[in-house]
Amino acid sequence: MPLNPQALGQALDEDLTLHTTLCRRDAPAFQKACRSSDELVVACTQESRLFAELSEQTEGAVSLDVRPIRFVNIRETGGWGREAAMATPKMAALLAAARLPDAEPVPTVTYTSEGRLLIIGALEDAERAAGLVNDALDVTLMAVGGAGMQARRYPVIGGDTPHITGWLGAFDVQWTTRNPIDLDLCTRCNACIAACPEDAIGLDYQIDMDRCRSHRACVKACEAVGAINFQREPQTHSDKFDLVLDLRKTPAFSQHALPQGYTHLPGGLGDAAALQALSQLRDLVGEFEKPRFFTYKQKLCAHGRNEKVGCNACVDICSASAISSDLKRNQIVVNPNLCVGCGTCTTVCPTGALSYAYPRASEQGVKLRTLLATYAKAGGKDAALLLHSQEAGAALIGDLGRAAALDKSVRGVPARVIPLPLWHTASTGLDVWLTAFAYGASQVWVLMTGEEAPQYRDAVREQMAVAQAIVSGLGYSGRHFKLIEARDARDLMALDAELGEAPAQGVQRRASFAVQAEKRATVELAIDHLLQDSAARPRTADAIVLPAASLLGTISVNKDTCTLCLSCVSACPASALQDNAERPQLRFIEKNCVQCGLCEKTCPEKAISLQPRLLLGEQRKQLRVLNEAQPYRCIRCSKPFGTLKGIDVMLAKLGGHAMFQGEALERLKMCGDCRVVDIYSNPGETKITDM
Repeated sequence: MPLNPQALGQALDEDLTLHTTLCRRDAPAFQKACRSSDELVVACTQESRLFAELSEQTEGAVSLDVRPIRFVNIRETGGWGREAAMATPKMAALLAAARLPDAEPVPTVTYTSEGRLLIIGALEDAERAAGLVNDALDVTLMAVGGAGMQARRYPVIGGDTPHITGWLGAFDVQWTTRNPIDLDLCTRCNACIAACPEDAIGLDYQIDMDRCRSHRACVKACEAVGAINFQREPQTHSDKFDLVLDLRKTPAFSQHALPQGYTHLPGGLGDAAALQALSQLRDLVGEFEKPRFFTYKQKLCAHGRNEKVGCNACVDICSASAISSDLKRNQIVVNPNLCVGCGTCTTVCPTGALSYAYPRASEQGVKLRTLLATYAKAGGKDAALLLHSQEAGAALIGDLGRAAALDKSVRGVPARVIPLPLWHTASTGLDVWLTAFAYGASQVWVLMTGEEAPQYRDAVREQMAVAQAIVSGLGYSGRHFKLIEARDARDLMALDAELGEAPAQGVQRRASFAVQAEKRATVELAIDHLLQDSAARPRTADAIVLPAASLLGTISVNKDTCTLCLSCVSACPASALQDNAERPQLRFIEKNCVQCGLCEKTCPEKAISLQPRLLLGEQRKQLRVLNEAQPYRCIRCSKPFGTLKGIDVMLAKLGGHAMFQGEALERLKMCGDCRVVDIYSNPGETKITDM
């Protein structure tokens, strides 16, 4: 591949020497670098194992525990392809990002497994699977039909469809036994099978009650053992397991992301993934850790108020069923043991109450700024950021690069397209995309490979529609955000065509702000920069209409029905709605509104509706009055204590009630103090002292 060491060195502020076979003939140059305590970046992922071993074998080399080697791919991502000669700015950007320090450690979630494995399936399949792992795991079988071996090598249980909850190291399994044959007592002598005239007993040693005609010949045949009893009452059992291998067609869990420690092979041992799955099960003994992928700030959460649900986006989107509602405490609950780190909850969260921690937002922002700033410094233009998963997505890009090296009809990854791996492609949202655009990216694309849950693709599309509406509304032409779907090598040509899309119009001046820990703060910084950058462009409206999935917008208040009860103010979690202590007013700061809908659902008069939009003037940051009313004054002391409309509505509703007639109705027109005085000073009022 063509390399320009002078241009790369200038962009990276260091002197670089070109080597053609660093992993072979030029290996001494690498060994020399290993002895230095400076940061060491190797632009080759193919030979990462070789380089690591060579470093360990080099006398005087800095230990990899002290100074690890960072590997980055510049070959398949740009060095191989039709535009390889123009890929120097991209290579510089990838090398600069690789030099960044590792992300700060995040809290972890710990699992402990002792290797207790439950295998569910047809008895012969379960026994075959057990034979492949029983030397490493403690196996129990749950028979679902089938025919077992004569030798009883493993504990076997049977019963109704089991109910399974939990995760790696902590699965709770419940089932009910109703069959007349007790599998614990059964000796597999087969006498019952031979005696049954209806052939209702199979080699799973359970009776098919639909075929049994109550001859009870089996009971007589089993008399010595006593394993068959038709009068046995159904019994509920429960047990704990560390691992579950499910060979049935239908899994025990309905969610897309299955709990860790649970393996589903609908094709049994004939499944293409069976060998890898069994190999992984064998290794799941001991103590394991994973990152705690999220942080949650309850004070920012718009999930609920006063037992009314507002925003339910994270609960609805989670493919692992890890998020549930705790409406009594006005919050959501995330089970870190079930969370798989997809981050889609943070993408759809309008307030930033849920934020992604792997990596943190600030660390992601530094990487984005480094990539795009280095790319621009090296002379690159119209950068397109390609976000992809670090496993399947990276493999697909590698396939595309290799195809471009072998087939001249394949373009490969264009020089302006900068791949950026993520733990999960759904973990980025409006804040990241707008920030990348403000930092100088012409476009931001997300590559999904089919491993993602279907609802994740829908959520990313919806959020991208919001981002595109903002950018287009500010006058930037072209398509800036898109979702690319490609499953595997079958879709390489389609992916090649997608990556060849023409550039869109970018910013004139790149932003310099730092990504904040809170999502809303970052979104506001990005919008402020884009408003300033696009100020010279003609605008046809004072506001940009946004899609329904927007986390930005205003509310509309029907003044004819609103009584200024201000229940919406107490329900608003973002302080977007405020009252006025001096006079009856409902005030609003549009910048704070998260479009959660709590005000709409709380309003007793149904006077509020949501309007997703981006107001372009300074008014979006200022308090403005949505509704105000003439105060109602006490008929006794003239002190204002409510609104004219509110008191009129109350009088109309209570005027026909027997408890509010005559003087009692008049007291509703008084302030609280005067009502008490009137009751005790009225000679016609019955007093407790008179009774």
